[in-house]
Amino acid sequence: MSRFQFPRWSNLLLPVVILVGATLPVYAAFFVSYGFSPKTLEVGYQPTQPIPFSHALHAGELGLDCRYCHIGVDRAAHSSIPVTQTCMNCHANIRPESPKLVKLIDSNLTGMPIEWIRIHRLPDFAFFNHAAHVTRGIGCATCHGRIDKMEVVYQHAPLSMGWCLECHREPITNLRPPSEVTNMRLNPELDIGIDAQTKLRAKYQIAPSENCTTCHR
Repeated sequence: MSRFQFPRWSNLLLPVVILVGATLPVYAAFFVSYGFSPKTLEVGYQPTQPIPFSHALHAGELGLDCRYCHIGVDRAAHSSIPVTQTCMNCHANIRPESPKLVKLIDSNLTGMPIEWIRIHRLPDFAFFNHAAHVTRGIGCATCHGRIDKMEVVYQHAPLSMGWCLECHREPITNLRPPSEVTNMRLNPELDIGIDAQTKLRAKYQIAPSENCTTCHR
């Protein structure tokens, strides 16, 4: 009985195997470094916006509700970025001559949108539904921090998979009445208490999934 022998053309596969073996670790390193770049998961990411908008003034001192600018955050999966007209509803009459608002006025006259820089950005392979969280009592400050104290907004939380899973496994301490989701000053754990939070969990049937397909679709 003759021994099995690979055909001669199989020798051509050796360089391919070597090439794949050499480049795969490089590809994996690039994939990981990109996925954990400052634009996705780095705490403290704080880009300079085209217009110096102060959340400390608008959301803090003036007390504007988050949903006035970020329309639909309680109804849609994604939070919207305010359009020029939203800003002009106030600034058509409030300090329209301010040098800080030159780009806003130009945008209103030309119809060209303002190129705001996105700060809280998840990787493309992760899905997050804002409405599902907001309507069940997860406040804006839980993920975004005390926006009402930020002159220039920065990324407060890592937004990593592990960080999200911590909340999915133990959501109670983050719960608040849905009517208080934009209340930046409220501390759920201290101001509401575990007993009330337990009742909120039962009322809204909060049982966060830990299945991979919940976020990776």
